[in-house]
Amino acid sequence: MTTATGSHTVHNTNTACCTVPPVQSEYTPKGSFKSVGDFKKVYVTGESSANAIVCVYDIFGYFPQTQQGADMIAASLKTTVYMPDFFEPDAPFPSENFPPTTDEGKQKLQAFFGGTASPSAAVQKLTAFAQHLKSNGKQKVGAYGFCWGGKVSLASAGKSTPLDAVSIVHPAMLSVSDAEQLTVPLAIYPSKDEPVDEYVKILQEVAKKPFASRCDNKLYADMFHGWAAARADLTNQNNKEQFEDLYTRLAQFFSKNL
Repeated sequence: MTTATGSHTVHNTNTACCTVPPVQSEYTPKGSFKSVGDFKKVYVTGESSANAIVCVYDIFGYFPQTQQGADMIAASLKTTVYMPDFFEPDAPFPSENFPPTTDEGKQKLQAFFGGTASPSAAVQKLTAFAQHLKSNGKQKVGAYGFCWGGKVSLASAGKSTPLDAVSIVHPAMLSVSDAEQLTVPLAIYPSKDEPVDEYVKILQEVAKKPFASRCDNKLYADMFHGWAAARADLTNQNNKEQFEDLYTRLAQFFSKNL
């Protein structure tokens, strides 16, 4: 969503997405970086299989917590999970500058959403990447995204999408219109910080779809925006347990639909 506020443009109106800081993790990712398709840098984890899953990270790019989740899904489903660098050749938003505390910092964040992290540009990249995977032998391709990446994943699942199932986790910029255009099964997992009314409206749209029985949803009511990706605090027992629950559900969802 893009709105005008004062002298600058606001591209992301999700307050939680713009205020909750990321945390560090001690995890060492198991995958490796490779050049795949049009991307020079893609985190690849797991083993080769008939299907594939694409992860769309949040605005902080590669983080151990996000990579750990990809490793968990890859191991559970015995498949390959790809995490492209959607921000190349630019950089992710600096975690040390987040959340912005000055007007200048806030403007830089919104400029990032309008440029490097433009959802429409990322949708084109995700679509092309999924098409590349299928043209190289993958029978089915799923995608899941966090925060900004959730917006990208859902917006990529409309008419003529090469994706076969998508999931959005504590998504930013929730849009009912994206759900209306949905043509493949969806799993949606918001936290307490996402707008409940939008979540309910999306569930209502999904219920109308012929594939509604293959969709999944859960509100993680005691979790915060970002708890399953870069902002996950895996030293906190409750966060750790909910993190594990989320990735179990993701694996089950993709197992059912791919």
